[in-house]
Amino acid sequence: MYSRKIILAALFGLVTAAPKPQRINISALKELSTPSVLGPDLAAISATASSYDPSKAASAAAAAIATDPVTVQKRTVDIHYAKRAACEREPGGTGPIPGDGTVNDYLAIDGPLARAALNAPTPSGYTKSFTNLHGSTQQIGYLTFFTMPGTDYDVEGCAARCNSDSYCYAFNIYYERDPAVDPSIDCPNPAPATNIKCSLYGYPVTAGTATNTGQYRGPPDANGQAFHVVIAGSNGYTKLTATPVPDPLANFTGPSELLRGAIDAPLDNGVDTYLGMRLYNDGPYDPTQCAAICEAQNAYNRATANNATGTYKPCNFFNSYILVKNEVPQGTYCGFYTRTWGNEYADNVGYQDGEDVYTIEESYTFFRTVPDSGRL
Repeated sequence: MYSRKIILAALFGLVTAAPKPQRINISALKELSTPSVLGPDLAAISATASSYDPSKAASAAAAAIATDPVTVQKRTVDIHYAKRAACEREPGGTGPIPGDGTVNDYLAIDGPLARAALNAPTPSGYTKSFTNLHGSTQQIGYLTFFTMPGTDYDVEGCAARCNSDSYCYAFNIYYERDPAVDPSIDCPNPAPATNIKCSLYGYPVTAGTATNTGQYRGPPDANGQAFHVVIAGSNGYTKLTATPVPDPLANFTGPSELLRGAIDAPLDNGVDTYLGMRLYNDGPYDPTQCAAICEAQNAYNRATANNATGTYKPCNFFNSYILVKNEVPQGTYCGFYTRTWGNEYADNVGYQDGEDVYTIEESYTFFRTVPDSGRL
């Protein structure tokens, strides 16, 4: 495995012999809806285990081909939390309260929360993606979160949570200024409590993903002030060595790592081997969705084949990677082909479209162990 990095250096043009459709499909990205859950709810203290189910995701991807070989179906996740009575003490809140607990105390650049984040160690196997921001990560690939027990800014404990989830590639740990009791008309703008949260993601995190800067909760007090939830000491960490494929995929051989970028295949004796692409953002980086599409596409092509020729274009090979826009992950990109192509054809390293820079990360290929002949 190689050190995790976003491939930014070259931004080469594509090989001139390659069919243009292999370029990153920006239209598909623009048409993709955003998942409903991108991070922990600010009102939540606990969450269930990761809601991502790879089997269900693969089944949903395959089912979309049977009805429409182009459109990708989306799933959303809705998390519900039990309502509490007015002025009831909120759970958690074991983290340290800086100074008098004002918003300025939480956000002080030389305060104890900032110092804890700045001095935090980087766990083994990770690189620090950002340090001491005033926002928590909101992005695709959100898995779950934990409120850390005790008063410590426990980076190692958060890393252990990520390591225990096979789809976790990064985490965000931060202090959150929360109300000590549920704000209501009877107790507006209550005293603060501090929760130390650890959120897990199925894609790398960057400073550009730390966009959740807080909110106001409850009615205003006599001075016109509602309780202000803020984020402090927010650090992000991403795994150094990637393990993007949980297990070998049924019916496929791989993964084979592409060190340069994504496949940009030339014509094969005048024949275009490229079949098309899919992009998924409703879960972590997961090539099993690509495999499910390849299998379903073969069934679809076989069922709709031209009986006069007795042939169809089979899916025998795919390239999966993380599509990154302006250093923020956009989803799992799948490119499908009728035949295998090697690392020497991984010439698609991304490009610039206006002010947007598109790059490629964690690029792997798989091929059918027993090739589909493309004949009825």
